[in-house]
This record gives sequence, structure tokens and C-alpha cells, in this order.
Amino acid sequence: MISKKLKISILACLIGTMVFTSCSNDDNNPRSEVKDQIEFNIQQGTWRITKFIDSSDDETNHFNGYIFTFLNSGVLNANNGTNNYDGTWSITEGGIDDDSPDDLDFNINFNLTNDFEDLNDDWEIISQSSTKIELMDVSGGNGDIDYLTFEKN
Repeated sequence: MISKKLKISILACLIGTMVFTSCSNDDNNPRSEVKDQIEFNIQQGTWRITKFIDSSDDETNHFNGYIFTFLNSGVLNANNGTNNYDGTWSITEGGIDDDSPDDLDFNINFNLTNDFEDLNDDWEIISQSSTKIELMDVSGGNGDIDYLTFEKN
């Protein structure tokens, strides 16, 4: 027979194990909650670029007619009825010691050598909603600020 003290010790170990394994760093992490919401929103429907400022030049028209689809698999598709390009997208959290919901990067990568190459970056999220996401990036070297806005169709 197992003694009463041994039973209590085993029970305490089991409860302690359950507590430690059921908690995660993402519980109560506002940045993680915002990340999940943005990922959900961006995968709903199709999007278009309504603003692209590259080193002070408005290049929005380079993407006129393109419909962007952000797939759950991390594929970013751009299609204008004639051209069809696949890239990748993701949202990553910044420094692990910063729980600010603003410290998220919206990553885009098209392995292309056309206008889509200019979209490749780890964009800072300025604002986001279910119908619009505004991004910015400080260019390396000269410090110009680039802006990219997607709006839902």
C-alpha cells in the first residue's frame, strides 16, 4: 500500500506539472493577441495596395489592378488577371523582453526582380483593422521612410 504522505507528494507533483505545462508565455501577452488578430484579418478576403511610397516617390500605380491574397500557408499571391506572382508573408514579434503590441513586423518577400522586389521588407505596423493595414519602414542608409497600405476589397 502507498502511504498517505507518498500519495500527497505524487498528487502535488502532478498538480505542479499541470500548472507549469498549461501556462505559456503567450497567455496575457498583448502583442501575441494583436498578432493573432492581424493574421486572422489579413487572411479574410482579398486586398489591394492603396499607398506605396518608396523613398519619397509615390509608386502606388505600379500595383494598380493587382489583387493580393494572404494565405494561411504563408503564401502571398498577387494577381492582376495577366500576371500571377507568389511570395511569402508572415508576422513576427520583436524583442522578447518587450510586450508592446506595437512591436510586430509584417514581413513580405517576393523572389522577383520587378516592382514587387520593392515590397520585400520587415515592415512596422502603424495601424490595422479588419479592412486596412498601414505599414512603414525606415530605409537603410539614407533614413527615408517608406509607406505601404493594404485595403480590403
